Amino acid sequence: MVVQLVLASASPARLATLRSAGLAPRVQVSSVDEPATIAALEADGTHLGPAEHALALARAKRDDVADSLVAESGSSTTPTLVLGCDSVLEFGGEVHGKPETSSVAVERWRRMRGGEGVLHSGHAITDLATGRQVSRTASTVVHFADLSDAEIDAYVATGEPLWVAGGFTVDGLGGAFVIGIEGDYHNVVGVSLPLLRELLLELGIGWWDLERAV
Repeated sequence: MVVQLVLASASPARLATLRSAGLAPRVQVSSVDEPATIAALEADGTHLGPAEHALALARAKRDDVADSLVAESGSSTTPTLVLGCDSVLEFGGEVHGKPETSSVAVERWRRMRGGEGVLHSGHAITDLATGRQVSRTASTVVHFADLSDAEIDAYVATGEPLWVAGGFTVDGLGGAFVIGIEGDYHNVVGVSLPLLRELLLELGIGWWDLERAV
């Protein structure tokens, strides 16, 4: 049995991680409005912690893409999995997603330098053939270098921190500023391969059943 994996994420780092593991995922980006989704979930006064925040968005992205695929085909018996992911950085008890602006990125890095945070990545899967769903969050502690103001300004000027969770990467330009991690490296990139394997097993699917690159 060969099972197709659909990645419900626009992240090039997640796609590259899956490809490096020998997989051949198809990408279909969700149309989820992240702030609106969280606001709706918290409308009843329930506060989402950082790990729950990441998982809620991963589930929303998974469901959005899964629904669109089912609508396109009417019903699906094809062995296809939809994987939704979302990452946030927990630092100082606060949730940090993408900074989006240079001023926010600079302010965050001046707080984070020399400190540590926890990178939470939510993973949510739907098996379109059976309708079964599984989801979980992986968390990794990240230790940051004590950057100077000049280093922070230069890094933010590259534009990289603006559109990644927490305002940093470990596999890109920001790698020089991460001095250590406790946990799964791939989770910091955006998708935990060990957790993905565990979730697949919960669905009765083996790692080697996923469609692989030729």
